Amino acid sequence: MLEQFLNLPATIRRALLIVGDTVAVLIAVWASFAIRLGDWWPYLLQDVVWLFPLAVFIVIPTFAAVGLYRPILRYADESLFYTIVLGASAGILLMIAVWVFLRAGLVPRSSWLICWLVLTALVGGGRLVLRRYLRRRFRSTAQRTPVIVYGAGEAGAQLVNALRYSAEFVPVVFVDDNPRLWGSVVLGLKVRAPFKLPRLVARHEAGLILLALPSTSHRRRREILESLAGLSARVMALPTLAELTSGARRIDEFREIDVEDILGRDSVQPNETLLRARVGDKAVMVTGAGGSIGAELCRQILALRPRRLVLFERSEYALYSIEQELGAMLANMGQPPVELIPLLGSVSHRRRLQVAMERFGIQTVYHAAAYKHVPIVERNPIEGVRNNVFGTLHAAEAAIAAGVETFVLVSSDKAVRPTNVMGATKRLAELILQGLAGEGSATRLCMVRFGNVLDSSGSVVPLFREQIRKGGPVTVTHPEVERYFMTIPEAAQLVIQASAMAQGGDLFLLDMGESVRIFDLARRMIRLSGLEVRDEEHPDGDIEVRFTGLRSGEKLREELLIGADDLPTAHPMIRRAREGHPPWPAIRDCLERLDAAARAFEYPAVRAILREAVAEYQPENGIEDWVWQAGMKEEAGVPTD
Repeated sequence: MLEQFLNLPATIRRALLIVGDTVAVLIAVWASFAIRLGDWWPYLLQDVVWLFPLAVFIVIPTFAAVGLYRPILRYADESLFYTIVLGASAGILLMIAVWVFLRAGLVPRSSWLICWLVLTALVGGGRLVLRRYLRRRFRSTAQRTPVIVYGAGEAGAQLVNALRYSAEFVPVVFVDDNPRLWGSVVLGLKVRAPFKLPRLVARHEAGLILLALPSTSHRRRREILESLAGLSARVMALPTLAELTSGARRIDEFREIDVEDILGRDSVQPNETLLRARVGDKAVMVTGAGGSIGAELCRQILALRPRRLVLFERSEYALYSIEQELGAMLANMGQPPVELIPLLGSVSHRRRLQVAMERFGIQTVYHAAAYKHVPIVERNPIEGVRNNVFGTLHAAEAAIAAGVETFVLVSSDKAVRPTNVMGATKRLAELILQGLAGEGSATRLCMVRFGNVLDSSGSVVPLFREQIRKGGPVTVTHPEVERYFMTIPEAAQLVIQASAMAQGGDLFLLDMGESVRIFDLARRMIRLSGLEVRDEEHPDGDIEVRFTGLRSGEKLREELLIGADDLPTAHPMIRRAREGHPPWPAIRDCLERLDAAARAFEYPAVRAILREAVAEYQPENGIEDWVWQAGMKEEAGVPTD
């Protein structure tokens, strides 16, 4: 019968509920006299039979007025009970008022209270029973994944309430670190100790563990994730506290485990004075505004409310994308307005850079435009030189000519003792700024050097995530390769703060924490996906980690400091390096010869001049430029088809 009820149109189901409530009202009126007087049909009831139709005509419209017939019963929460109590109370009070006005027949005072109690019990109890049946029926027909919620706090409780209406997941148990909660019940679910997780996963056949720990530090999250690695259930997390409070995500929009959770790196609270010193109410330009670092610099600079933000980018699509994103941010920021200016252009065009800086009164430049992918630059060395070396030279010279106050180069740890063209070009770019600064320029020229950023273009993290999604294999270049990692927002934030401490010729180093073995990172990501690494010890594992060998120009380990001399700054995450450099005339001479060799496509000469200019540059392979190799084959009579 209930199945037939569920298949009826909504208006008919609502009408049937009204009929049921009408019967409940009639029973409540009868019971109020029968219980009070102890008789099936008390004599007093014969004098007030008119109460039956009166109760129906008063209580049912009152229930409708308070909204009892609006909620979808399966999704109704505790507010349903308050609505029933409100409707029953108002209905009984109105009946008492009519009875007092009419003075027709004797009604014991306690009968009104009994009528209210019976009416509330019948209407409320009937709906609770029906809601429970509907929820059970829904759960039995849907194939839902059992979920263990790690964290029995406010976030965990909200998550469980959200999951109870989910078509995909069903919460089965809480796990929490607090021993005082063990054995208690939260929202009908027991709270268990973390050490019982292996048994809980097996008993409930849980396919997912959700971390409801939005405000926990990354270091603590890392410890928890390490304890969860190896379980057969996949691990996911709630949005961060910042995402929840900003409204960017809902409580039930859980996400993949971020690599910063795995690495356990906690960022330092930013210094607002340093953040705003070179940006607040100033005209700022970001070159390479559409890249990973450049785009994040733009986001954070815009939030600091500059007077004007110029986006300088050579890729039309990248410029369009970042302009649209920043435009949406502007729409929600209100006053004072920020002038947003997107400019197409290459840093190789010095005149365009200078004119743009002059016309828009640029005061601070963040130079993030560069080719950064090591193997690609290795195979296209002259383009790498043009963009990374001469692009930096032209941008810095344009800034000096335009009277820019501060020019900041975003550098790389690959500039330290480079073994590849990309690293050598970034180191030469640093030497250019150091040399120009030594010439007494009024523009403060500085550099900020740091390692890999998570989820940037070319990063291993999105690559691993996609390989795991496809079932593997996960490719790692070498079992011992290590890298430093930092999140893109943190790196951009520290670059902005470092620029505030620039005096001229400064080389700042960002504290990257401990280096991470990429092989270990790959294994953790696999295991936290609820899968097992396939190796000699576990031949039946899910995903294989395959070693492909170091790519051209890659090193096993990266460094941040050429020498051993660095000093602290006003920020605990930023150090100031003290590294020597050749005088500007020597650098300028190398640049002139490098420019001539690049224009003539003399690849051996380009490499030789790079080695001369960057004393630490030690290439470990021959020239890999495909155009040059094709020319060599042609000269040797080898077909290039």
